[in-house]
Formats: sequence, C-alpha cells, structure tokens
Amino acid sequence: MLNDKVVIITGGAGLIGQEFVKAVIENSGFAVIADIDPIAGEKIKEALSIELGTNKIDFVKLDITSKESLESCIDYLHNKYNKIDALVNNAYPRNKQYARHFFDVEYDDFVENTGMNLGGYFTTSQQFSLYFKKQGFGNIINVSSIYGVMAPKFQVYNETTMTMPVEYAAIKAGLIHLTKYMAKYFKGMNIRVNTLSPGGVFDHQPEAFLKAYKKECLNKGMLDKGDLQGTLVYLLSDMSKYVNGQNIVIDDGFSL
Repeated sequence: MLNDKVVIITGGAGLIGQEFVKAVIENSGFAVIADIDPIAGEKIKEALSIELGTNKIDFVKLDITSKESLESCIDYLHNKYNKIDALVNNAYPRNKQYARHFFDVEYDDFVENTGMNLGGYFTTSQQFSLYFKKQGFGNIINVSSIYGVMAPKFQVYNETTMTMPVEYAAIKAGLIHLTKYMAKYFKGMNIRVNTLSPGGVFDHQPEAFLKAYKKECLNKGMLDKGDLQGTLVYLLSDMSKYVNGQNIVIDDGFSL
C-alpha cells in the first residue's frame, strides 16, 4: 500500500514510532527515523533493519523545535531520495518537570512544554509543507490523543501516582485544531493533513490503572503498540487521498 513512498517519522525511535516504522516497511515504503537522540536512533535503525530484513530504514538526527535542524533534515532527504511523500509528527519533547499534578505546574514549565511539543509540531509542519508546496504534493499525519477530544477520566488514575498532565490536554487539543487549520490553509496545494488520536497504549503501567482503564472500554482495554499500524497505513496510502482535515480515534470505545 505504500510502495516506494518516503515517510519520515519524528520520534521514530520511541515506543509508537518504532511500530510506525515497521508498518511503513511492511507495506513496501522507505521509513526514515527522525529523532533528537542519535545513539538511540541508530540503534533502533540497526535493530529494525535486522528484524525486518530490509535496507529501507534510514536515520536522521532532528530537533523539531529548530528551523535549522529541519532545513538540514529536508535537504538530506531531498538529496538522497529526490522526494518526500509524507511526514508523521510523532515526537514527544518535554522537560523534566512534565506530568506534575495540576496545582504543582509552574507557568514556565507549562509554556516550555506546550512550546516544545505543539510549537515543534507547528514548526515541523511549516517547514515540510514549504517543501511539499514546491514538490506539488505531500501528506502530514499528526499524532494526537483521545485527551485532545475529551475531558480526562481522572478516576482511572486512582490508587496510582499517575495523572493526565494539563499540558498534554492543551497540546493534543491544539494539535487537532492545528490539523484542521493547515488542511484549509493548504487548499489547492495538494497537501493533506490528518490526525490520528490513540487511546492509552500499554507500556507496563500499574495494574490498578490497567484494570480501571479497561472498565471504561468496550472490549480490549489498553491498546498494544501495534494496534495503530492499520490506521496509519490507511492515512499514508492513496486509499485515503480524499481524507483531509480529519481526526481518526482508535481507543476501543474509551471516549464514548
């Protein structure tokens, strides 16, 4: 479904990013891991290349908050592949104070985290869309969350130290509307923009949380990291070429 498409995945060395890389490769595309950590990025590139038996995985160091880093990344990809088909905005930058409870969040930390994350997604989309405009086509997929759509169900965090960060809510809600804004702004440019909004993804969270979360779902509960692959491939493929400005939720009914 992605035959020879060149897809760059920011945060590609992370939990979900690696699954996105696998999905692109398994559908005959070229996957580019873009990550701020070159050691982790190169390690994941080598490991996935061996696991999948492919030479179609690439790595490029990228800071999504830096225009210079983005320009360098785009130049590298253009010179190597002579095209870029799609950008998957999946990076998750945050500072060390991120994920505090609401009353403990400081103004500077709120601003820094929203700036790095939502601002980084904006800057990355801006620079890649300039390339896409010159190229004559492009595809952007933003990874948001169910908590960009709905208010948190704080009860699922009872009996744990976890919470749903206020910065996360602001970032993910803003990202969904940024998607709609860009889709309209790019009218006539043959650049489409959509959002993928997952529910919770299993990452060895506390048992109390997993049980409480599952009670809010319809069947499975927490998603496995590979459960997002099908929707991603659909949005990257030509099967969805007239899907534009939309938000697709994958959450086993948690948001109902």
